[in-house]
Amino acid sequence: MPAKRYRPKPAKVIPGAAEAAAGRLAAAAGRVATINLGAMTGRADITRGSRVRIGSGLYAGEFAIVESVIGGVIPAAQVRTEAGGSRRVRTIDLVPAPVEKAPKTPGGVPPPDQEPT
Repeated sequence: MPAKRYRPKPAKVIPGAAEAAAGRLAAAAGRVATINLGAMTGRADITRGSRVRIGSGLYAGEFAIVESVIGGVIPAAQVRTEAGGSRRVRTIDLVPAPVEKAPKTPGGVPPPDQEPT
């Protein structure tokens, strides 16, 4: 009986496979994370009780009060929004809110009290 010979099957070529692989590589390159090295320094002007605006994330654009500041490699703060939501945010993503001033009266004189009629 003759010896069996090994005959490999020809590779299957799928049309468009090379283009699909190139598309997957391009999409993966767009998902590469970037690291903001400035986040490690934190912000010195963010303290407990500060009124801030959240710059990014779940509550982006909302005003909040800082409940606590957490140190570490990337400093963070526990904040409570005006709507009542609470979350931890990197201090680099917090912007101090402008101080609200009372409206000024003309001439710097306080308005007279209204007398009951």
